[in-house]
Amino acid sequence: MSVHDEISDTVGRSQAGTGATFEEILERRLSRRGLLKAGVVATAVVALGSEAALDGVHSVEAAPVTAPTDQSTMVTFTPIRPDTTDQVTVAEGYRAQLLISWGDPLFSDAPAFDINNQSVAAQERQLGFNSDFVAYMPLPLGSRSSFEGLVWNNHEYTDGLMMFPGYDAKNPTREQVDIELAAHGASVIHVRRDATGEWSYDRSSRYNRRVTATTPMRISGPAAGAEMMKTSADPTGAQALGMLNNCGGGWTPWGTILTAEENFNQYFANLDLLPAEDPRKALHTRYGIPKAESERLWERFHDRFDVSKEPNEPNRFGWIVEVDPYDPSSTPVKRTALGHFKHEAATCVVASSGRVVAYSGDDERFDYVYKFVSDGTYNPNDRAANLDLLDSGTLYVARFSEDGTGVWMPLVYGQGPLVEANGFSSQADVLIRTRQAADQLGATKMDRPEDVEANPVNGKVYLALTNNTQRGAEGRAAPDAANPRANNAFGHIIEWTEDGGDYTATSFRWEIFILGGTPEDPSSYFAGFPKEQVSPIGSPDNVTFDTRGNLWIATDGQPSNLKVNDAIHAVPVDGPQRGRVMQLLSGVTGAEVASLAFNTDDTALFASIQHPGEGGTLEQPTSVWPTGVVARPSVVVVTSTSGGTIGA
Repeated sequence: MSVHDEISDTVGRSQAGTGATFEEILERRLSRRGLLKAGVVATAVVALGSEAALDGVHSVEAAPVTAPTDQSTMVTFTPIRPDTTDQVTVAEGYRAQLLISWGDPLFSDAPAFDINNQSVAAQERQLGFNSDFVAYMPLPLGSRSSFEGLVWNNHEYTDGLMMFPGYDAKNPTREQVDIELAAHGASVIHVRRDATGEWSYDRSSRYNRRVTATTPMRISGPAAGAEMMKTSADPTGAQALGMLNNCGGGWTPWGTILTAEENFNQYFANLDLLPAEDPRKALHTRYGIPKAESERLWERFHDRFDVSKEPNEPNRFGWIVEVDPYDPSSTPVKRTALGHFKHEAATCVVASSGRVVAYSGDDERFDYVYKFVSDGTYNPNDRAANLDLLDSGTLYVARFSEDGTGVWMPLVYGQGPLVEANGFSSQADVLIRTRQAADQLGATKMDRPEDVEANPVNGKVYLALTNNTQRGAEGRAAPDAANPRANNAFGHIIEWTEDGGDYTATSFRWEIFILGGTPEDPSSYFAGFPKEQVSPIGSPDNVTFDTRGNLWIATDGQPSNLKVNDAIHAVPVDGPQRGRVMQLLSGVTGAEVASLAFNTDDTALFASIQHPGEGGTLEQPTSVWPTGVVARPSVVVVTSTSGGTIGA
């Protein structure tokens, strides 16, 4: 995620209201559900110790901690204190290795990175800018290999001030713009671990790939070919050029990547030049398309980013894109059945019926949480039969009730308010205007829904809500049971169980799991665990689970709300440590820890360090990590110095 995430809320949609106080709301929820029981755990002594440099990253020693009782979900490392240094730090007994950085060559014939000699041709064969969603896909396909695989890495957005010496943000050149287009998208990287535990990537691998903002893609599903998807360059409405602002993501049981287009609105311009009566004006307004020039000014060189010239082009972004990392010649596919919004994630699970469910958050203040349920069923014995499963199914949006129940409401043309009388003309129209359809259904306005992940052990689903400082402000939605804090600077996490343990269910029961902040903050909450024994945490963003079912959280916003670097935290969700947040890693100055993913046996944790030094320039940097000269977004690998399971 980026600075744009916190400033992109351009459209007011909520009514003012004072509502109940935070204490009243939380007390009703927690006392009703019996969540205030204190956890039983040994007291941790957290102390920042000595540091030892390692490949641009450091490890941190801390005072010993009394070992907790032996439980399968126990997390045993000693948490580190929050940090503000320009280096990656990790807990005692762990190390973080720099794997790959922006501009590193992905192919044998690709040039080495040279910040003073960039080109489109070079960037298309080098790692893209601003590493975000990261996934580990074992090699060979279908194996459980923990030492060799493919790392997928999104490249969310670019920053000319951190890319080009002497960059003039008001007058970018055509060459700079085209290099930025090439630096968007994603990379596939073939990685291996050697006998010493070192990870490296193979520049000669046939699997390595770059996907950019100009890569041809197919549009599939109900919105493919719709009038509002057609442009002068693509009169069929079925072929898109590239993907933009790829933030979070997920992967499918059949071994493909689902990469999420998020803040696509920032690339477009000149909404006010559309006639007032043009129905696309309301659509683009709901998604935050700029009224005049864009911040990037790409429209000066590419008409497709000027909505007065190509009013349908924004409709072709903001989708989930499916890519086969095992086939570098395959065409990426935008799956329109999963909805059109600022996707943060696309987490897949297989229900007991065999149908595939994909969860996703719409990362904007006061927007919604969605899930897609396929019509067809997953065939574990026929990969090819699964490749179009995400083209047909039902998209749902969530409504959270104060009593701890919730419902999934279908976004289906002809049902409820999604009819012609309310301006909807087809299922394609409902999906292209997903936000407006969800508005009509009365979905719950959330505090920036980010990652949504299903726990592989207990079957529950966890939603990260990064923050919302506008909650309770004049003209904005008041606190409610699922978003209980006004001026929610620290964010929170919700835990729910689908009714009957069925991921396709249309109802669920939910709880507040964590309310971020410091232990001293009276509004913070850690599933009832003693607050004096937890690490402070702010702005939970992307999350993942280890194979034991423990939740791991990457943050995006701690420099603002806690005045420390963003981080990775572990927190058990069951057992005596339930709710005990423990910090494993601290990022660097100006960076978010954008994403994290384990290998198959939890002996490696891949993490993206995005936009180090954001807010500075090459000439006046606030970070020079990891090179000591120029800040470069990168992927690191965290391992135990013993070679064992992380967190165990």
